[in-house]
Amino acid sequence: MRGHQFTAANSLFQLDTVVPGPYPGRTRHIHVKVQAPSQPVLTTQLFFPGEARIQSDNISHQELLIQYQDNPKVSKAGTFNFILKSV
Repeated sequence: MRGHQFTAANSLFQLDTVVPGPYPGRTRHIHVKVQAPSQPVLTTQLFFPGEARIQSDNISHQELLIQYQDNPKVSKAGTFNFILKSV
């Protein structure tokens, strides 16, 4: 499940995906790459709060948790704000 998308004029984007299955030895996460125009690519992982292995996963960080809410149209709706420097 890989994809590529651009933001709207207001810098917002929406990504529809599924929560990945369990990883051996890791907490569940999704990989993302983001880039401001003419800037280097930021590669990171986003994590799901409440995961059993999140405390023991030495790659996870609190600031990389997706904030999500129950949504009647889908099972969960999450948000994460990327702040990138642009010139």
